[in-house]
Amino acid sequence: MNLYDKSAGIYDKTGVITDNTVKAVDDVINYVGKEINFAMTLGLGKPVLFVNELYRRAKTDPSIKLNIITALSLEKPAGKSEIEKRLIGPLAERIFGGYPDFQYMLDLRAGKLPSNVQIFEFYSKAGSIINIASQSRNYLPSNYTHIARDAYWHNNVNVFGQLIGCKEINGKMMYSMGCNTDICISAVRLIQFGKSQGKKLVCIGEVNENMPFMYGDAIVDTDKYDILLKGPQFNYRLFGAPKDAVTIKDYMIGLNISALVKDGGTLQIGIGALGDAIVAGLDLRHSHNELYNEIIENAGIVKRYNHLIKKYGGTGTFGKGLYGSSEMFVDAFLQLYKKGILKRKVYDNVAIMQLITEGKLSDDNIPPNILALLYEKEGVHMRLREKDVTMLVKYGIFKEGVEFRDGFIWYDGKKYNRDCYEQKNLDELNTLLGNKLRNGQVILGAFFLGPEAFYKDLNAMSEEERSQFGMSGVEKVNQLYGGEELRALQRRDGRFVNSGLVATLTGSVASDQLEDGKVVSGIGGQYNFVSMAHEVPGGKLIMAIRATRGSGKNVQSNIVYNYGHISIPKYLRDMIVTEYGIAHIKGLSESKIAEEMIKIADSRFQPELVKQAKKHGKLPADYVIPGEYRNNYPERVDAFIKSYQAKGQFKLFPFGTDVLPEEAVLAASLKGLKAYKEAKPVRTIFKLLIEMARPVPEKAAPYLKRMDLEKPENFGERFQQKTVITALKNAGRI
Repeated sequence: MNLYDKSAGIYDKTGVITDNTVKAVDDVINYVGKEINFAMTLGLGKPVLFVNELYRRAKTDPSIKLNIITALSLEKPAGKSEIEKRLIGPLAERIFGGYPDFQYMLDLRAGKLPSNVQIFEFYSKAGSIINIASQSRNYLPSNYTHIARDAYWHNNVNVFGQLIGCKEINGKMMYSMGCNTDICISAVRLIQFGKSQGKKLVCIGEVNENMPFMYGDAIVDTDKYDILLKGPQFNYRLFGAPKDAVTIKDYMIGLNISALVKDGGTLQIGIGALGDAIVAGLDLRHSHNELYNEIIENAGIVKRYNHLIKKYGGTGTFGKGLYGSSEMFVDAFLQLYKKGILKRKVYDNVAIMQLITEGKLSDDNIPPNILALLYEKEGVHMRLREKDVTMLVKYGIFKEGVEFRDGFIWYDGKKYNRDCYEQKNLDELNTLLGNKLRNGQVILGAFFLGPEAFYKDLNAMSEEERSQFGMSGVEKVNQLYGGEELRALQRRDGRFVNSGLVATLTGSVASDQLEDGKVVSGIGGQYNFVSMAHEVPGGKLIMAIRATRGSGKNVQSNIVYNYGHISIPKYLRDMIVTEYGIAHIKGLSESKIAEEMIKIADSRFQPELVKQAKKHGKLPADYVIPGEYRNNYPERVDAFIKSYQAKGQFKLFPFGTDVLPEEAVLAASLKGLKAYKEAKPVRTIFKLLIEMARPVPEKAAPYLKRMDLEKPENFGERFQQKTVITALKNAGRI
């Protein structure tokens, strides 16, 4: 039986549950036709089995035209060379085994994507599509908050799908958008709008019971989906993104940023090594404050930037704590929560937030005059209405069980007069006050992605604890529009940390693509957070840039005079941070901006930057770089961080990893040898030839065992063995 009533042009019912993916795809094609514009969210929330069957059908039937509109298609690492495959193969099976591959991505990588299928992405893993011409052409340059709109109206989406979780609540099966409320809330709304206009549109939910069930705006009923794919085969392992090793550069950037975060404020960070480095710095500041202050003092951060630290940040512990407002709820935020730093709760009520901001109300202290205080803020009426009572109970101001009925307030069988103008009534109502506020949130995120342990931690939480981690759409998380007063109160003193590739001497930043037009990743939500940073009270934008890229003869400065592509214009400049320091350039003239940017550039490139700035009139002819900023060399930063690494600080993986110790060492060593070979090809060959004649070092045994190269069986394996040994020696590991 077909799931749809084609004569009516609309579904005869919604929330149809099936475990038959083939039948579901059949019905979708029969209903919308063979021109399918299928959209799905970024990252973890993709319905893998549905899209694989949809793609298989298009691959075998050239009459189907399939456009896949998405972002960040998660791929298992594979490795190119034989050595990379030996390293990555067992690791990938251990970490990703059981997670199904996206068949369209396998074919795209192999150059086998059929001509009737196109893939459009608005964001990709950094560098993953840079050499794939079709994907550079098919890149959708949209802000994160605009992509649902652009996909629906300009790419004619007629099928939408996502991965969701489920849970029985009060005897009814409910569904949660789980990891990706981001564009899904808007997408489902647009699909419903299109149906009301008579369009043939389909919304698919693929239910995976391993998905953490998140609350708030993430919860949806069955009527939001036309088909729910549900069954044991859909409970596949979730993609657990392994952590990146934190580099010395990132640790130094993280230390600089950690002193700019204000206690009682708000934090936004992204995924990856830089986010972990910032959190590690904040943890050091909170958990080992004396050591932290010693480190930033010895690093020269306090001496150079004491005025900025006093005005915008701090070096003390987090007594009030931080609130997280970030499109990506990353594992690093969960680490902050565990460390007792992410603990400032916010509430979705303007009056309550105003009183908290003024210090008249707190999480654990509801004052006896709270009803009068709320009235002053226009938060309640003095003759309490039903909606007032509902709000007061929701946030714990009234005890649980208090209800509004028949024009009176009832609790435990007793009736109370709702007229607060009468002191007697007010006194009686005050006996209904709770002890502490309820339903506060420590973070609001739009999507999450992280290691498998992250998902397990979320699943292990009680309903009450997990509800502190709010999920909503990017239109709410990434901007103030639509709730400016409340969101500004919640996100006070926001530190919005974003990363870029290149920064210019005028303060512009390129983050998503190169000046020749090659797409590196995508803009994501960067513009929105940059814009919001300028509007939130006490807000600061912090753009993190590694001062250089490449190594040896190929090293280049990421601080340049100008650049052929700009993601964030100079008019939105604020703070730019490299491993060498902080450039606070908001409100400065172009000459002063150039001076501050040169101070945080690598000293190998400072003379040329000064020359260019003088040539174009941005610096006076007699300008000289102050002496204390002429020692910006990687050797100095390396020596400083390594001196503390020797004491157990600044670990490669500060919050653990699924990667084995031998694998981490091998990966870093082989990567280092590759960079060394690019800089010194002849010397690399010479080292390898010498190693071919030497016996195998005893210390190399555990690494060779991991690579299955203990007893090479032919010349090729022997060469791989010696390559591994050379890499380990070159990195000082053996």
